[in-house]
Amino acid sequence: MLRFLKLLFVLFVLIAAAVVGYAYLGDLRPEQTDVSEPVEFGDS
Repeated sequence: MLRFLKLLFVLFVLIAAAVVGYAYLGDLRPEQTDVSEPVEFGDS
């Protein structure tokens, strides 16, 4: 049972390291596009 818990702990650490590494090294920037829309002013 202890061997299984050690394996789960090692897998958890490896997965956490992979997620952190991807967050820092992966290209997570969103694509930027220009948005223009006409504005209509009401009669006030």
